[in-house]
Amino acid sequence: MLNIKGSIVALVTPFHSDGSVNFPQLEKLIDWHIENHTDAILILGTTGESSTMSHEEDDEVCRVTLERVAGRVPVIVGSGSNSTETQLMKSMKYADMGADAVLCISPYYVKANAEGMYHHFADVADQISCPVILYNVPGRTGCSIPVEVVERLSKHPNIAGIKEASGDMAYATKVARYISDDFQMWCGNDDITVPLLSIGASGTISVWANIMPQTCHDMVMDFLNGDIKKAAETQLKYLDLINKLFIEVNPIPVKEAMNMMGLEAGVFRLPLYPMADNNREILRKSMQAAGLLK
Repeated sequence: MLNIKGSIVALVTPFHSDGSVNFPQLEKLIDWHIENHTDAILILGTTGESSTMSHEEDDEVCRVTLERVAGRVPVIVGSGSNSTETQLMKSMKYADMGADAVLCISPYYVKANAEGMYHHFADVADQISCPVILYNVPGRTGCSIPVEVVERLSKHPNIAGIKEASGDMAYATKVARYISDDFQMWCGNDDITVPLLSIGASGTISVWANIMPQTCHDMVMDFLNGDIKKAAETQLKYLDLINKLFIEVNPIPVKEAMNMMGLEAGVFRLPLYPMADNNREILRKSMQAAGLLK
């Protein structure tokens, strides 16, 4: 059973100026997150730009991360694909490498029917040695995992939970009915972390944590420890910054923010492109207001 409470960073993949993966900086970011009490690390997700990386690069990022973390916190590895066969292949590989869980996305572009959606996840969970986390992000995939499919999957012994990133509180509330000791929910939208905690989420899989890991961890733990007022104050205090991290498509703003802070996230891979100058200035002012920049 996977039981991760708190802040899981959806970690960026740092790149050198030539676009290659900056593995030394990846190791530094991992250490920095652990020092700042990030509760688990997710690699090769949307924020990690895995859709622009080769399978070989994905494998090496996984290997380096697992070796650097060395069991200090759980590691979740994004293995999703719109091809169930590819998703299974990647999931089996990462499970064998030592991942604590894999994150599997709904099948984008093909837009499966309900039974196909069920098997897209269940057939992977049937065959791998680590837990599967469902990833519902219809803004990226063009389709949502039907609530009735989540209900079925929540009963699978090797499916540990769902990253709920629809931003739809009505959908999240329906899915929350299936939370149990064996099936968790993690918030996938930084602007509604506290609201999802209020309906039973165990924590967040966070973009914002890339720049404020300690604060994100503290906010979740304040809520889980009963200080709901303090958690809500933190959510609202940094809401403007959180919103500005999505002023352009993720992960463009968060990597720009990290670069401003000297965290060396590096460049993007096309079709992602550097932020427009006016948006960069808006982001900078929000970071200054949050005390991250002078």
